[in-house]
Amino acid sequence: MPADMPYKINLRKSNTRWPLRIKIKRGLWNCAWTLLFRPTPKRIGNPWRLWLLRRFGTVVHGSALIHQTCRILQPWELEIGDGSTVGHRVDIYNYALVSIDAMAVVSQYSYLCTGTHDYTDPYMPLTWKPIHIGSQCWVAADVFIGPGVTVGNGAVIGARSVVTRDMPSWTVCAGNPCQPIEPRVVRENAIAATMT
Repeated sequence: MPADMPYKINLRKSNTRWPLRIKIKRGLWNCAWTLLFRPTPKRIGNPWRLWLLRRFGTVVHGSALIHQTCRILQPWELEIGDGSTVGHRVDIYNYALVSIDAMAVVSQYSYLCTGTHDYTDPYMPLTWKPIHIGSQCWVAADVFIGPGVTVGNGAVIGARSVVTRDMPSWTVCAGNPCQPIEPRVVRENAIAATMT
């Protein structure tokens, strides 16, 4: 090893110790996901998936569409609003609460990650912070949203963006790192047509 690179990090001591009840809950959920959640048909199986998620502690307001290939680490750390959609192969890595408000869409292959490591600590322990997706948002395909991020109501996050800080409401945002681009304007005539 080079002289200017002595060991400062000791990953042997970075093991996060989980209570037995959490390990059991995760084990039961993994079995339920594999046997009872994942094999269900996309649309007609949705009421069953919502029922199953509620049994494992997810708060579902009204009804939502959760794709059967969506991976959820801890369903008891998930809250989903009425009319929202979680798409194909979305990964919800939720050591902390992930809340998705009403009429929001999280598109395919997106990754909502509440966990990280404290890289200033020589043991690099696991840490976590909640994620909040506001109402009427659209998180487009393959977006990464990091710990502690709030996406404001009505925001649009462009495909393959990397979101590591809060994004403002009713704004189109995109990029790596994700940045606000322009206001999101919804056509009034389209709204009027849906209300008649």
